[in-house]
Amino acid sequence: MRFGASVWPWKWDGPYDGAIARIGDAGFRATELIAWDDDSLVNYYTPQTVKELRGILDDKGMTLSQFVVKTPRLASPDPAERAASVDMFKQGVDKGIELGASIINTVVHFPFALEMPRITDRPHVQLFTVDVPSGLDWDQNWLDYIDGLRKCAAYAESAGVRYSLEPHPFRYGSTAEGLLRILDAVDSPVLGINLDPSHMFPSGDIPHVAVQRLGKRIIHCHFSDNDGETNVHWRPGKGKIDWEKVLQGLKDADFTGVVSLEFEDIPGVSRGVRDVPGVYKGNAVATEEFVEEYREALGYLTGLAEKVGLVVE
Repeated sequence: MRFGASVWPWKWDGPYDGAIARIGDAGFRATELIAWDDDSLVNYYTPQTVKELRGILDDKGMTLSQFVVKTPRLASPDPAERAASVDMFKQGVDKGIELGASIINTVVHFPFALEMPRITDRPHVQLFTVDVPSGLDWDQNWLDYIDGLRKCAAYAESAGVRYSLEPHPFRYGSTAEGLLRILDAVDSPVLGINLDPSHMFPSGDIPHVAVQRLGKRIIHCHFSDNDGETNVHWRPGKGKIDWEKVLQGLKDADFTGVVSLEFEDIPGVSRGVRDVPGVYKGNAVATEEFVEEYREALGYLTGLAEKVGLVVE
């Protein structure tokens, strides 16, 4: 297995060339790139940029473990919006392959594309709620969602890549049991799970139990620690997750993929130019304090991985 680092906490918005180099220089063997929307997919990841980014990855001895694509309305009740999300995914597959990724990632999706409250707000508000229209056909929305996922998975399979679904609070597939239900319904050989304990823990899962439950269906990981109440993304060892047991679960599942560190809620993180949720703001590019947190985490997790018998490249 390899330890990598997601690019966006290092530099939220493109260009990503400098961030990739910093990740490699910090000791990581992989990274992930992201397309926040169709504009960045087309206008940032041009053929020339793709060539330059691949050159940096090669120069640093790194792999592109995933290409992350945003498809926010795949469970919309509007057929046109669902179709547009599938098309966005297909474009992401094509671009990810150009970049050298063998896995394309999306998070799971909100039912009916509803606007849900941010789980990070939950400890601070007196009433934590959401407005849900009456008369929604939940059974049909589930079928529509599975149909969209099948189309995405079928395109990924035809292109020779895998599709990793990432759990997230309040969405279809927020827990291990929900993810298993999706996997069984879609029934695709290329569909697997991007394990993200910081998303599953506040949704009710004990992370290392979830690892045992998902087993070999885990094809990629995001690691960050949290408090079990919100999906804050801290350095492992700063929160309540038992990382040795998580890594033992990956060893039991014969995991040989990439564990990508994703710390979005630590001092010095990049949050870019847009108004995005998070306590720490103001850095277009992550600071050196942030880089030291990553180096410390890499040493800590490498030691635990070796302790349980995982081979770290």
